[in-house]
Amino acid sequence: MAITKIHPIKSTLNFAISYIVNGEKTDEQILVSTHKCHQETAHTQFLRTRNDAGTKGTVLARHLIQSFLPGEATPEMAHQIGMELCKKILKDEYEFVLSTHIDKGHIHNHIIFNNVNMVTGRCYQSNKKSYHQIRYQSDKLCKENSLSVIDEFYESYKNKYKINGKSWYENEQAKHGTSWKSRLQFDIDRMIKQSKDWDEFLKKMADLGYEIKYGKHIAFKPKDKARFTRTKTIGEDYTEERLKERIAEREFIKTPDVKKRIGNVIDMNSNAKVKESKGYEYWATKHNLHTMAESVIYIREHGIKSVKQLDEYIQKAADERQNIQEKIKTIDKEMQKLSTTMEQVHTIKKYRAYYKEYTANPSDKAFFEEYKAQITLYENALSELKKSYSKLPNSKDILAELDKLQEKKNTLMQEYSSSKSTMDELYKIRKNYGIYMGKEMER
Repeated sequence: MAITKIHPIKSTLNFAISYIVNGEKTDEQILVSTHKCHQETAHTQFLRTRNDAGTKGTVLARHLIQSFLPGEATPEMAHQIGMELCKKILKDEYEFVLSTHIDKGHIHNHIIFNNVNMVTGRCYQSNKKSYHQIRYQSDKLCKENSLSVIDEFYESYKNKYKINGKSWYENEQAKHGTSWKSRLQFDIDRMIKQSKDWDEFLKKMADLGYEIKYGKHIAFKPKDKARFTRTKTIGEDYTEERLKERIAEREFIKTPDVKKRIGNVIDMNSNAKVKESKGYEYWATKHNLHTMAESVIYIREHGIKSVKQLDEYIQKAADERQNIQEKIKTIDKEMQKLSTTMEQVHTIKKYRAYYKEYTANPSDKAFFEEYKAQITLYENALSELKKSYSKLPNSKDILAELDKLQEKKNTLMQEYSSSKSTMDELYKIRKNYGIYMGKEMER
């Protein structure tokens, strides 16, 4: 598995190039290659290209590091992979110096390339997209050379269940189920299940109070928030393309129209307006009659014939809601446990080669000191996993189980939300009765 990092060089370009071509690190410079420049004068050639293009930016060059796990690649293979990577990402349009260092416990490539394109005169655009392209090409070359690559199921897990860039506050809010990003996820999942097409989904999201911004990436903003949130930032299942796919994939189930909510009865004995205005008193009387009629119809539709039955019904609904909440908490605990397991499995895969190298040569104190942190992380993760598993769990199976639990949780969350609406109506009816009648109402 090759690990890639890239950073800009804004000064001392000559020192950076001198460092990477050091003979002690590159087998007397046998493992050094260049393109359209010479290692001794590369820094001046970079600057000449830059001056010819009239570039005034602060970045002189880019420094790319490609590291390989110990024992996975020979120096020659690593150097060849580095050359292939340069061809893929630089396309013979940038001067570069490539060196392969073998002085450390792990083999790694250093690539310093001009920030200015020799053909177009434009500067290299270093961003997430270009970095992902570098990583993609690096992983592809590793596969072609039978080297291990990044676990695709772990990557999917990170995108779905580990929201990058989540703040401490959002983490704390998510623990209590009040994260606004979690709420956005929940509302999107809920509306997808109720929508037969994309337009209806957008309308339902707008009806929930979300402001929608269209563009390269769709974004939503609740009324009480200052900024929009692009759905792609809350998980790979929430990109615009994926949302449309999810709507198309499901068989649309028509949901019954929601009845008009029961209103509040006005207390005729204590309301100031009733005492001050005969007109308002007349209106309030009619309003109360209508509201109580609606209340009676509602409870009779639920088979309730007395206040005693209404109280029993409310208690039963409250117990059911509490039961749903407990189920959600249980699922959260299971998902947290699986997430911990996924991280432990990833740690073992990531640092296994370091540990094998260490156990194969326990007397190599220099290697142990350099990779003590990685070795310790591996040992701790393995020790924890052995408490629950007889063999190393499969990341694919863990992700599949997380997806099942998430689907169950989404269903329960919908039931929980629906039960709250029902209970609110029942509590309001009970309160209305107390104000309006003041005594038990039989059929």
